[in-house]
Amino acid sequence: MACRIADPSVFLFTGPHQRIRSQKIATHSAPCMTGNWHLTWDRLLVKGENHKKWVIPMRRTRTVQAVAAPVAPSSADSAEYRKQLAESYGFRKIGEPLPDNITLKGVMDTLPKKVFEIDDMKAWKSVLVSVTSYAFGLFMISKAPWYLLPFAWAWTGTAVTGFFVIGHDCAHKSFSRNKVVEDIVGTLAFLPLIYPYEPWRFKHDKHHAKTNMLEEDTAWHPVWKAEFDSSPNLRKAIIFGYGPFRPWMSIGHWLIWHFNLKKFRSNETQRVKISLACVFGFMAVGWPLIIYKAGIMGWIKFWLMPWLGYHFWMSTFTMVHHTAPHIPFKSSDEWNAAQAQLNGTVHCDYPSWIEILCHDINVHIPHHVSSRIPHYNLRMAHKSLQENWGKYLNEAKWNWRLMKTIMTLCHVYDKEENYVAFDQLAPEESQPVAFLKRVMPDYA
Repeated sequence: MACRIADPSVFLFTGPHQRIRSQKIATHSAPCMTGNWHLTWDRLLVKGENHKKWVIPMRRTRTVQAVAAPVAPSSADSAEYRKQLAESYGFRKIGEPLPDNITLKGVMDTLPKKVFEIDDMKAWKSVLVSVTSYAFGLFMISKAPWYLLPFAWAWTGTAVTGFFVIGHDCAHKSFSRNKVVEDIVGTLAFLPLIYPYEPWRFKHDKHHAKTNMLEEDTAWHPVWKAEFDSSPNLRKAIIFGYGPFRPWMSIGHWLIWHFNLKKFRSNETQRVKISLACVFGFMAVGWPLIIYKAGIMGWIKFWLMPWLGYHFWMSTFTMVHHTAPHIPFKSSDEWNAAQAQLNGTVHCDYPSWIEILCHDINVHIPHHVSSRIPHYNLRMAHKSLQENWGKYLNEAKWNWRLMKTIMTLCHVYDKEENYVAFDQLAPEESQPVAFLKRVMPDYA
């Protein structure tokens, strides 16, 4: 990579309450220097970024230490450029941009027909895995001494996430050929999570139809700048929510999206009401029984803590699947289905026990190419996508740098840069983000 000394006619300015942040981009030697090298802005390497707007020309100059900075490659989409981004963000691989003329149907047609086949034996085997692992988790909670309870809660929260994946397949009509069976199993699978099945299904279908579309996607969006600037109290809440509380922010999504009848069309409300009645019935019967048998502390131990564990996975899985500095959210007039689903979704490998208990939900790219693929066929479908479209795929193995990138950089929407971090816009109010930068490991 070519390198140069920063332009001496332009100087970096730091006021009394500002400081220059640096992000480690590479750990290998470049031809013009040895050892590690750094960039002086968190987002200098983001594709399409206008570097000039981050510097201020000064009439009164002062001597500063020369900084070696990499020259942007001749092609922002070069393999070397993407390799640097991948290392910087904690990705294994960042795919090259998908051409505009590729359609989602064209991608789907390359998948083998076998990946769409429903296998009842495999589907019910997954139910058995989730039920037994969840029961084992409850048994561990009942027997574990206090110092082992966090491990029992982590297991049980992960196991009950498997219930969500089973209900998720039912909602996508990929669990059974019998749609009544799917509705029953989906409703029952969601009950321990206090998730109303039909409201979630309606909103989730829209997420698949409008993935990473700015207004319409019903999963998570970047924060709007106008919303961020609207009031100091809201800004603080947003910074905490998208900062330290982000691994549990799906709780807010659960409350806002699934219990308000006004958010559904008139032809949906009847099914929504049935689902809500099931959830409230479960709460009215199940919670008092737990409290009667084990007390309030038993309710916390056996239900609340595993439920929080489930929401940790719900939040972090969703973050990793669709959030990265290089993955754009686009307005409806610019949005492209194939780019959003194939190029804007992330495959992430987790430890094997998580993959087993969560039924491969993180093999996520083929699921967005076609939601009709059952979870037990996702790996076969992903292998096919790697063979036919591999150069366009974003892939990672879970690591701390990946999480740190998402939680400290991917905040406020910006059309050119995709995201602007909170501490670039409101540094004095972004102590939660500064805290995350200090305490989160940077291991990739």
